[in-house]
Amino acid sequence: MTTPLRKSIYAGIAGLSLAGTVAGCAPAAQSSPAPAATGQASSQAGSTSSTGSTAAGYKDGSYSADGRYTSPNGQETVGVELTLSGGTVSAVNITVHPSNPNTRKFQTEFKDGIAAQIVGKKLNDLNVSKVAGSSLTSGGFKQAVEQIKSQAK
Repeated sequence: MTTPLRKSIYAGIAGLSLAGTVAGCAPAAQSSPAPAATGQASSQAGSTSSTGSTAAGYKDGSYSADGRYTSPNGQETVGVELTLSGGTVSAVNITVHPSNPNTRKFQTEFKDGIAAQIVGKKLNDLNVSKVAGSSLTSGGFKQAVEQIKSQAK
């Protein structure tokens, strides 16, 4: 006879085994080349809107890019829009692109907590590893930030 506790233990072990297998076998997220920061770029790589002012090597304006990362559920994407002023992040907007309910949960938690960690910081000083319990989404965020840096030069 299988009790509810045994079912929970078996499900937990199976889930850990599957997550470890997927994480160990999944290819690393591949980055795509960042577009030049002139006008509109492709929707996948991002878009820009700048005022032409430069500080700390970056033009003021709003820049967006999609970052990719690998989760136990496969390849994921998160949209990032940063507004820069004097080389400092003055606003952030995250667009979630979940492939399943679990991804939606973590990307939404990341979206809700990221502003407190980066607004007011220099673009070159951003170092996000875990936001509101979401550690994998930060990989996509970092990839998008690198594209935005290229756009804002």
